[in-house]
This record gives sequence, C-alpha cells and structure tokens, in this order.
Amino acid sequence: MRPSSLLLLLAAALGGCASPGPDASSMQCPDALMRDYAGDGPGAAVLVLRDGAPLARCGYGLADLETRTPVTPQTNFRLASVTKQFTAAAILLLAEDGKLGLDDPLRKWLPSLPAAADAITLRHLLTHTSGLIDYEDVMAPDAREQVHDSDVLRLLETQDRLYFAPGTGYRYSNSGYALLALIVGKASGQDFAAFLRARIFRPLGMDGSVAYEQGISSVARRAYGYTLTDGAWQRTDQSSTSAVLGDGGIYSSIDDLAKWDAALYDDRLLSAASRRLAFTAHTRTDEPDVDGYGYGWRIHGETLWHSGETVGFRNVIVRWPQRHLTVVVLTNRNDPEPYRLALRIAARYLPSSPPHS
Repeated sequence: MRPSSLLLLLAAALGGCASPGPDASSMQCPDALMRDYAGDGPGAAVLVLRDGAPLARCGYGLADLETRTPVTPQTNFRLASVTKQFTAAAILLLAEDGKLGLDDPLRKWLPSLPAAADAITLRHLLTHTSGLIDYEDVMAPDAREQVHDSDVLRLLETQDRLYFAPGTGYRYSNSGYALLALIVGKASGQDFAAFLRARIFRPLGMDGSVAYEQGISSVARRAYGYTLTDGAWQRTDQSSTSAVLGDGGIYSSIDDLAKWDAALYDDRLLSAASRRLAFTAHTRTDEPDVDGYGYGWRIHGETLWHSGETVGFRNVIVRWPQRHLTVVVLTNRNDPEPYRLALRIAARYLPSSPPHS
C-alpha cells in the first residue's frame, strides 16, 4: 500500500483530515468542528481558500460505506443546487457568444410551453421570478422512474398557469433551471452536459466534474449519499428527480471547486460584465440569510453563497469576494445542512471581524 493511501485510511478511521501531499503540514483542518463527519460513517470534504491558496483541504469519513472508501479532496459529490451557478454561467457564456439574449422570451426557445408562459424571459428563469409551476408539484406522487430535463418540459406543457405574473414575485424554481439547461442545448447545438464539459470544466481543468447521466457518463472517485434510518446508515443516493441536470445534476470535488472559485475573480471564463450580472441581487427574497438572488447565487451582506440539498447530500459554498475568502463544505449524508457550519469554519480565518454581516 502506498503511504498516501495509508494516510487516507488512517484519517477516515481516526477522524482526522485527509490532506495527503507536500502541503499537508500547512493545512489548518477544522477537525474539532468536523467531528460528527469523521470515522466510519458518510463524511465530508472541506475547503478553505484565501487569495486562491488552500488554508484547509480536508476529507472526513467515508465516500462509500460498502467499500470503506475514505473521502479525499478529489472525491466527487453530487452538488445538488450548487449546480445552478454553473447553469447560469452557461447561459451567460452563450449571451456573450451572441447565441441568445437574457431578455429572450422563454417560448422563443421552448415554444411548446402553454400561453401562460408568454411573458417569461430567460432573466426571469435565472432569478426565480418566472412564476413557473414546480415540476415536483405535478409529478405523479408514486413516481419511481427518474425524470430528466426534457420530462420537466413535458410536465410543464400541461400547466397553463403560473404561481404569479412573471417579474412580480420570487419563488425558488427548480423548473426554471431545468428549462435553462434545455435552452443551453438548443442555443449551443450541444447537449447541456457536453457544453459544460467543453466550455467550463475542460478550460478550467475541472477534470473530475461532470453533469452525470446514467448510462452515458460516469463519476470518478464518487461519493454515494446516505440517510440515517433507525440508527443505521442506508444508501439513498438517487431519487426520482436526481437525473434532472440543470437544477442539480453536477458532481464535483473541492479540488475542482477551487479552480471554479479562482475563475470567478477574473476574465478567464466570464467577462467582468457577466460576473457583475451573476453577483448582483436582482430580486429580493423572503428567505433567511438571503437579501437577494443573482444568477445562480444568493447574496447576503458581503457574501455570495448557495446551498445544495438532495437525498443523501448536503452542500454549501460561501464566498467573501472582497476578502478573497471561500469556504466549501460537501457532504454525503442527508442531514444536517452545512451552511452554519461553513460560517463557523470561516470565523476561524476571520477572527478579528464577523465573517457574515
């Protein structure tokens, strides 16, 4: 067994930070805060970046309980709604290419939608102000087969109604981001997963990241999701909505998300104008810790953040761009949500002032 492999196994067993490599001694892993994720249960990966350098790059617990595979910084977790910032970036890239406009009517791209959608624009979809019906509300209650983005469209084709007139309210909408993924495909001439690979993942060197499609792609170094049921961990890795890509289908690791975070500071991926659009609060919300919603980002005080929750996974990325600080927590268990944990981790690196206003 290689020394690095032994280190990972020991870290999983003893509850320490799995950060092999020459920079391991410089890591400040928040072991005390991560005790609940250490050991032989489903775990977590933690990343803290300041000025692009990793202050913590740590793995806890197990990515796969059945094979006792430990979580490492390269472990790929299902991001769930953290995916939305990538979907929004894909739309912004196509707008920069002149392939679509943010004020394009939704039905220009998806004309099969009913007349109730006439006034919806792509900008409404990005900011959750479309009023679209949530596709999960109209799925069969006993649905077992997985739905895909195209199935979301078919479900919404039956709904000639909205929750509110477009632009007059805010309601978080997985439906909107599923439709955006379809629009990315139509505007680019590629499917959504291929576009992400060609325009975001490959250029940024995010080699382990993928919009996962069963039977088409695979996830390397994959974490599987689990739920604690009657005192025992049960694998709950997929649900009927897990195959919808635009609202939550990307798998990625903290190492790849470090590259994503770096790209959000300069022009290597998106122009300054596109980044401003993504990071501006376009609409107020009634959600706690969210002053407004940008394009795939929640804005609160000085922070940009987004959580991702789905069966077996709870994730969060929180960025303090003015301080060049980012905290990412990816977990492969159903509870708890890690947003507050990320803030507590951040407080260790901002001891003289609160990390969140």
